Amino acid sequence: MGESTRMEKGFAKSSIGRKINVYIWDMDETLILLKSLLNGTYAEVFNGSKNIQEGVEIGKMWEKHILSLCDDHFFYEQIENCNKPSLDALSQYDDGQNLSGYDFAKDGFGTPHDDENNRKLAYRHRVIAHRYQQGLRSFLNQEMIKELDELYDTTDKYTDRWLSSARVFLEEECSARHNESSLVASDGINESSASKYQHINLLVTSGSLIPSLVKCLLFRLNNMITHENVYSSWEVGKLQCFEQIKSRFNSPNARFCVIGDGWEECEAAQAMRWPFVKIDMQPDSAHRFPGLTSKTLGFYFSVVYGSSDDEDEKE
Repeated sequence: MGESTRMEKGFAKSSIGRKINVYIWDMDETLILLKSLLNGTYAEVFNGSKNIQEGVEIGKMWEKHILSLCDDHFFYEQIENCNKPSLDALSQYDDGQNLSGYDFAKDGFGTPHDDENNRKLAYRHRVIAHRYQQGLRSFLNQEMIKELDELYDTTDKYTDRWLSSARVFLEEECSARHNESSLVASDGINESSASKYQHINLLVTSGSLIPSLVKCLLFRLNNMITHENVYSSWEVGKLQCFEQIKSRFNSPNARFCVIGDGWEECEAAQAMRWPFVKIDMQPDSAHRFPGLTSKTLGFYFSVVYGSSDDEDEKE
């Protein structure tokens, strides 16, 4: 049974009588900053108080690490042209073979995209999921970890705590970990037994899947967004991803909210009749990090779904 299937069954079992908020996040210029560092648009909104070139150099360093990790640890050179919406997309082809002695360099993986190659791709997805779950420290040396930590801190300082504020928001607000009775179920869904409330964080990015998973690791999001909750809309578009998510969390108690900065997720959210929160990099905006609050998201929920007593737990 695939991981997503187990999650869906666990969700169906645990969601009875429980309200569910599903937060669907964009990545770039929402939870992290990268493109806007590379092209200088982040610094430009500060009208000269930010050094544009410093931001560009920070972005280039992140790009270097992303590409290096993709190629060295996540099979990206082999599977770059085999992008899938999620790591579970080919789980039906995975026969569960022990991969401890498997030689990925000599298994003949390639085209055509038949059942045999789908099975080999599913093996790679399984290894990627395991490495994502274990985290960077499971396969990088201490010197590299130190270098990445220093780059993260430098970026966080340059962006006035955008990165760390986004992580705190995910962890303490949306994941309901501020509730003393909050429990994290084995299916990756955060539950609060006292409030009978669930918060689920998903990522739907227009980037390809493997670099997006690597970004989650590098920007310390993997503890809040599990690998089965990362979707790539590169091939299928965001609307199709949203439709799949709605089907996956099919419940009359489920409410959905999309948070991002782009037109595609905005149009897709409108098509689904879900609230959309547009992230704005302007320094005085409340729709940025730091700045965005659970109260703001609660307002967007209430506009679309009506007020709810369960919002009291966020007060």
